[in-house]
Amino acid sequence: MTPPPPAPPAPPALPTKFHAGGLVNAAVVLGLLYFGREVLVPITLAVILSLLIAPLVRKLRRFVRSQVWAVLGAVAVLTLLVGGLAGMIVSQVVSMAESLPQYETTIRDKLKTVQDVTTSRVLQGEAGRMMSRLGDEAGAASVPARATLEGAPLTASGAVPVEIRPRAQTPVEVISHLFSSIWGPLGRASIVLIVMVFVLLEHEALRDRFIRLLGGSDIRRTTQAFNDAGERLSRFFVSQLAVNVGVGVAVWIGLLLIGLPHGVLWAVLTSLLRFVPYVGVFIAAGSAALLAAAVDPGWTLVFELLGLFAAVELVSSQVVEPQLYGHSTGLSPLSVVVAAIFWSWIWGPIGLLLSTPLTLCLVVAGRHIKGLAFLDVLLGDTPALTLSERFYQRAMSGDHEEIVAAAQAYLKRKSFARYCDKILMPALQLATADLGKHSITPQQQATVKSTVARVIEALGTDGCRPTWRSRRGSVLDETSIGVHLRLQRERVAGHWQGPLEVPPGSVVLCIGLGSMRDDLVTELLVRILRTQEVDARHLSLEDIGRGPPPGASAGSVAMLFVVSAHPADEWERAATLLPTLRERFADAAVIALLPEGEFSTADEALDLVVHSFEEAAAEVAVRFKKTPAS
Repeated sequence: MTPPPPAPPAPPALPTKFHAGGLVNAAVVLGLLYFGREVLVPITLAVILSLLIAPLVRKLRRFVRSQVWAVLGAVAVLTLLVGGLAGMIVSQVVSMAESLPQYETTIRDKLKTVQDVTTSRVLQGEAGRMMSRLGDEAGAASVPARATLEGAPLTASGAVPVEIRPRAQTPVEVISHLFSSIWGPLGRASIVLIVMVFVLLEHEALRDRFIRLLGGSDIRRTTQAFNDAGERLSRFFVSQLAVNVGVGVAVWIGLLLIGLPHGVLWAVLTSLLRFVPYVGVFIAAGSAALLAAAVDPGWTLVFELLGLFAAVELVSSQVVEPQLYGHSTGLSPLSVVVAAIFWSWIWGPIGLLLSTPLTLCLVVAGRHIKGLAFLDVLLGDTPALTLSERFYQRAMSGDHEEIVAAAQAYLKRKSFARYCDKILMPALQLATADLGKHSITPQQQATVKSTVARVIEALGTDGCRPTWRSRRGSVLDETSIGVHLRLQRERVAGHWQGPLEVPPGSVVLCIGLGSMRDDLVTELLVRILRTQEVDARHLSLEDIGRGPPPGASAGSVAMLFVVSAHPADEWERAATLLPTLRERFADAAVIALLPEGEFSTADEALDLVVHSFEEAAAEVAVRFKKTPAS
């Protein structure tokens, strides 16, 4: 009686304690960020501003030879710039608020126009008549209540006149109210300034402390990572500030040309809001468009303004930024949007402005600190899986269409040989390793085999197309992938995969040593060589044993490839085969295709040993005077 097959391996149990501890830690961190925002926001602003003006401090240090005076000078410059900018914004806002009553008529006309093309059309229809009837019924059912004050005089309509007169404030109260309104912002700005000064003064000491905490056992590597992260962040912030200031200046000049008032205000807001990626410039453009709609009786100014913002943003994002610091900040688009939502929820508007710098700092920390590597995976724009890992994962899911789409995109830049070397074969090695550890079930194994066959067929040559799209994954349970793919080609080209009467020295024979892996590698080699317009053919050991077919000439064979995926186990078979091949194909070059580093041989029957599809394709290209695909 045959024993039942072993049960598939059970999935590993989830580490409940670890996840519970992680949730508790996350809750504690969120609580600290939220309830400690009054302290953390100024400190964060100070650190980011210190990175921003660090290059200025280093330049001043060359002239004054003193860290203290260099820091004080840089901070003074920053304070003057920020103070002047704040004063300009306040004056512009006050001026705009005073001028808004001038545009009341235009605003009413625009609102009426919008109402006519939206709600009025609805109210004029059947829905509007129904709403009118419901309103009349509700009005008839309600009885207005009147209340009078005993002894109070009534107007003609029966209402009691009431007049509230505020008490005049004393000069002391006015000054107190003024100070109370500006004390909060001034206090926070003072904290930021003080912390930033001490961060810049203690820069070297703080760096040493971080190095001691994060990598005391490997000071060299930690120092290199710390310096690299600091320089990258500082360079990025300075570059982004320069771009945003340039965009603000361009917007200001454009607004002057099209005639929108308060152009300085919108230019400054555009520069600030561009620190919020993807949506910041749209917020600035939309706000400015509202003012343009209020100022201009028509719609020309609105469209000119939107065109100005579109042109400036297109030039800055597609021309200036790639030249200055590249297309990418190192953050994925989704993480940028999620970070903007998260930090604005935690810290309000200032969190929205700081969302990208904060997230970028977290990603840089994740790239250099092993314990924070998950941040780089979650927030960074680098792929979470390598190309071979992604191939294996999609193959496990049976998603051959996505694999083919990715492969076709890859083949636009690289050759099929490189694709097989760098992606397909490493993915199969991952599958082999999991199979050896009994980590995948027979059903998953069949799915992987079926998906790999479908992918190779879809990427095949000679006009061969997939012939079994609707079959299940079990089609290859008992069949080698390489044999299946070879038979698929033979259905098109015949049993010998081409004509037998061919010119001398025009055929390349590829012979596998019999294992399923050998069959697949041999078939891949044949298909790679055929992409170079070489008449390559796949033969098995049984084909060699039966002898040449009638009409075939040994002189037609220019090269012979002996393929072994496991040479340590199969080379005795190869040693027996090679003398036969030498005797039968005396003029052909005999080359072995073996894995890198697993086996070395000095067999005299071999002319050459190659270790990759690219090397094999290059040797064939040299022999046939063809240009190998890159």
